[in-house]
Amino acid sequence: MKNQRRLLRWICAGVLVIGSAPGALGQTKTGKHVKVPVVPARPEDVSSPERIVLADYESISGGVGVPRQWARDFALYDPHARFFLVEKDAKTGELKITAPTFQEFTDEMDASLVKDGSTERELAHKVYRYGNVATVFSSYEIKLSSTGEIVGRGVNIYQVYYARKRWWISSVSWDAEHAVNEIHGELK
Repeated sequence: MKNQRRLLRWICAGVLVIGSAPGALGQTKTGKHVKVPVVPARPEDVSSPERIVLADYESISGGVGVPRQWARDFALYDPHARFFLVEKDAKTGELKITAPTFQEFTDEMDASLVKDGSTERELAHKVYRYGNVATVFSSYEIKLSSTGEIVGRGVNIYQVYYARKRWWISSVSWDAEHAVNEIHGELK
């Protein structure tokens, strides 16, 4: 249960009511360092803004005990990419932003993702593109492999750019769906 809470907290950005969880990522290091080999991106994964987002979801999804495809996932990202998690403090209601590096996120989440298993899948997306840059709003849901239960939904906002004959993810920000923050419109 503790691992499921940690999993939900970081994937859903802590705004779901799931009980107490460990401290903020980057502040309390509970994960073991995951060595990720450098591999070239699969051409089909980086062929469009839509495809790079789907490859990101596929890379972090898997059944109970199934290793995550971190090398594939790392290959999607600019080496300086960041994550931005919007969290709401359950006691004060104050919003805070946590910005782990890709490696910090991987180290924190790997054991829980493998142990509990989960699939993150896109529900819908909207792409705003100008030349070689794009923003992809992508709604998602997370299903636990162990129970089949949908445990979270939200919206990821990807910033991507085209360079060196492929697309790159430069950042991802996300927030989870909850009672006063429902997914609506084209992203539902």
